[in-house]
Amino acid sequence: MTLIVSNLSKHYGEVAVFRDVSLQVAPGEFVAIVGESGVGKSTLLNCMAGLDSWDSGSVTLAGADLGAMSDDQRALLRREKVGFVFQAFHVLPHLDVAQNVALPLLLLGQHNNGRVAQMLADVGLHGLGARLPQQLSGGQLQRVAIARALVHKPALLLADEPTGNLDPATAATVMDALIAQTREHGASLVLVTHSEAAASRADRVLHLSNHGVTA
Repeated sequence: MTLIVSNLSKHYGEVAVFRDVSLQVAPGEFVAIVGESGVGKSTLLNCMAGLDSWDSGSVTLAGADLGAMSDDQRALLRREKVGFVFQAFHVLPHLDVAQNVALPLLLLGQHNNGRVAQMLADVGLHGLGARLPQQLSGGQLQRVAIARALVHKPALLLADEPTGNLDPATAATVMDALIAQTREHGASLVLVTHSEAAASRADRVLHLSNHGVTA
């Protein structure tokens, strides 16, 4: 699925978060976005998903102009075509691992049919489906988040600092799982990261500053 960002700008009051950001992500491409703290990397990622608003420019996802859609229409598009991996995991503590991973299928009205168990096995969490999130390590929780983001086979995966809270060895394991799964599903991947090690694995690295984005 193609993602096109054209001349996107966003301000908080009089302060520009970013200006005139233009980029395109091809189907199946892995793009990393790097930049200093405070330049709006996470905000840009949220705009790509239609989770945040912007002041000018456009975001087109699978041919759909997100700016022209209602909140409900954007939510439905995200539910069907986008997976999101957050730095803080955002798993639900009262649900076990398998239930957390199954949430996108539940929202889409799709049957599990063993997909949750297969996804957990694919990210190295076989046999841990009945555990609660508080019984897992940080690296395991991030793999739960990856499994949840990919279980419904989205065309686009957006990942916000998925290794930011992890030690280097665990971070490498998480990146292995993330890349392997997106490649297997043929999904595009946009990764926001401070990690040079993570960014070095991308097909293309873009640098975001207050004045735009450069290769």
